[in-house]
Order: sequence, then structure tokens, then C-alpha cells
Amino acid sequence: MTSQHPAFDRTHTDDLAAFVRSAPSPYHAAETVAERLDAAGFRRVEETERWEDGAAGGRYVVRGGAVVAWYVPEGASPGTPFRVVGAHTDSPNLRVKPQPDLGSHGWRQVAVEIYGGPLLNSWLDRDLGIAGRLSLRDGTSRLVDVDRPLLRVAQLAIHLDRSANDALTLDRQRHLQPLWGLGDAEEGDLISFLAQEAGVAEADVTGWDLMAHDVQPPAYLGRDRELFASPRLDNLLSVHACVAALIRAAEQPDLAHIPVMAAFDHEEAGSGSDTGAGGPLLGRVFERSVLARGGDREDLLRALAGTVCASSDVGHAVHPNYAERHDPSHHPRANGGPILKSNVNQRYATDGAGRAAFAAACERAGVPFQHFVSNNTVPCGTTIGPITAARHGITTVDVGVALLSMHSARELAGADDPHLLASALAAFLES
Repeated sequence: MTSQHPAFDRTHTDDLAAFVRSAPSPYHAAETVAERLDAAGFRRVEETERWEDGAAGGRYVVRGGAVVAWYVPEGASPGTPFRVVGAHTDSPNLRVKPQPDLGSHGWRQVAVEIYGGPLLNSWLDRDLGIAGRLSLRDGTSRLVDVDRPLLRVAQLAIHLDRSANDALTLDRQRHLQPLWGLGDAEEGDLISFLAQEAGVAEADVTGWDLMAHDVQPPAYLGRDRELFASPRLDNLLSVHACVAALIRAAEQPDLAHIPVMAAFDHEEAGSGSDTGAGGPLLGRVFERSVLARGGDREDLLRALAGTVCASSDVGHAVHPNYAERHDPSHHPRANGGPILKSNVNQRYATDGAGRAAFAAACERAGVPFQHFVSNNTVPCGTTIGPITAARHGITTVDVGVALLSMHSARELAGADDPHLLASALAAFLES
């Protein structure tokens, strides 16, 4: 059986695969988004510049692994409300420590720290590359991506742990340090190797933000290729959909709102950073955009009072082997369309008003949607949604795509859901 929904577009999912491969770190994700915005006619602005140009057109700002982009339509006033789609660029993974060279018993290893909440066993016995940014002595940075098998977290053989299939226990400090060669630890010289890969002098590298990533490319899966397996679907799937939605919205005439796309970093670690949803980046863009159009604080507050945000992050599809872990009346399915995520304790920000706004967008786009709520005995995660709602005082709805293997090194979604989500978000921005 093939996809039955008329909106299905394999081209979109093909493009998502390319997007994921180009974004092995949040810093690469931000620059990939920037390249796509440049191609669509948006203009990059720097936070250190004066934002005096309030004319119609698209603009964006990049800070580290975060991007905020917006499009001012013709005739927008200083008090014109915003319509926001938000996501995050980071994923749970293994990140390189400040002193990276490690090893023993003739093996060279890399010292890593656990970022976020990964499924640790999914990182075992995988071919891993390494990517991120190198900070240089002159204050600039250089992206680096070794997208080939370089690292491996080797699992202990079953002969040496007969209980592994019954109760695998991984010590985060002792069992997850990847190996990358033979020799003594002092011969590891990871930063020297990466400086060479990036084309910079080792002496110029004074800092780094580096992480491991699965180098196996995204792929369609199943007899009819109706499934899509990929690393970092949480949450590059949403980032990709948000960018596509913003670019499409910028092509529409007579927009009543200012469409905005916000892709934050550090959601998996709580969003409490200068590039996270808990930081000031989005609020400053709101304020400076209003001021550039000749407005004042009163105009800003009026604009925010009419602003609505869709926070897009992945959620859980019903798992056929663990259906009892899901709420018995809420079983989101792959290729069933976007999910509306609800939690009365504000782990998700969805309320009736936000739900109605997104449902209306799905109806306009001709896209089906599903409801997600957790089983009362299984606490749910959270998103940028509640943080965005509380920080800016704006109506926010949590949405996304249902998938399996969330927080694994490799996740699984329906192949047509990415396009359905992007279509719904575009209709949301255009409304």
C-alpha cells in the first residue's frame, strides 16, 4: 500500500534528507537555513548593526546555532502582529569535552559528555563522524564536518557480559567514550586533526563546540518506501518545515501578519542560553523590527497581543510493541498528518485558542491532523512552546510530527508527514 493522501510530495522529503545531511550540528543547521533564506531573497542583518530599514522584505539574524527570520509585507504598520513558527536545531548526542584526548590499553579515544537525553544504546557500534565549530584566536569561527566513519562506541561482546540481552547498563562515564584509533592518549591530537580538516592552523584554535553524529545517510524504509529513517529528525524535520513555510508565506500577497521563523538551540538541554528559547533573541527581534518601522513600546505590546506561535517539535507515534505506554484513546499514526500536542500541566502550551488557530490552518491546507496527549502514568517531555508563551506573552500551540525511536541516533517517521507539516505551517503563517 502506498501513501493515500493527495498532498504527499516525495520531493519535500528528498529535500529534508539533503537538509539533514548538511546539518550535523546546530551551527551547520543555522548556516544551511541562512543559505536557503539567501536564495529566497532574504537579507542577513547583524545584531551589532543599527536596524533602521523597516521597509518591506525578508531579513534574518544568526547567532551560533540559532536563526530568526521574518518577512515584512507591504503596508505593515509598527503594530502589525507577528505569526511565528518555532523549532530547535539541536539533538541529543555525544559532545567533545575541553580536554578531548583520552585512551588506555593501546586504544586512542575521545572524551565526550552526554548532551540532552539520548537513547544511549542507539549510539553503540555505529560509524560516527564529528562536526561543530572551531573558535579562532581572532574572534571568528570555522565550521568543521568530518562526515565519514571516524569514531565508534564499541559494545562489550556478549561473551564478556552474558546478561547484556537481559539488562544492559551503560555507565555514562566509562562505557560511552568512543575510540578512533590505536596508540597512546597523547598521540590522539583530535584538535590538530580537526584544524587540518577545517583548513586552519592548530595554533589559531582556542575553543571548540564539537559533537559526534551518525554518518549513515537518511533513507526510505519499508516495502513501499512509506517510512523515512534519519538521524536528527528531532528536530531538524521541524526546522526544515518552518523554513519552507516562511519562504512560501513570503511569496503571498496581502499578508495580515508578519510571518516569523525561529529556530533555537539548546532545547534538549532546557533552552536556558543566549541562543535558546529562554534567551532574549526572539524578543529582541520583535522589538527591533517594530522600532525599525517607526514604532515604540506601545506598538510592540499591541503587536505581541495579537501574535500567535506554532511551536513545532516531534511527538510519539503509537508503538505497536508498546501500545500500553500510550493513552488508550490517543494513538497518533505515521503518515496521519501533524499532531496537536496537549498537556494540562503546561508541558505543552496548547490551549483552546491555539488549537483552533492550527486546526483552521490545517483545514485551509487540506491537511489532516491528529491529537497527542500522554498516558497519565507516563510523564511527557516539553518543548520551546511553554517557554515562548511565558517569555513573550503570546498565544502558543504545540504541534509536530509523530515518529518512533525519539532521541535515538536514528529516528523513524512517515515519509509524507514532513510535507503535510510544512503545508500546515505555511497555511498558519499565511492566515
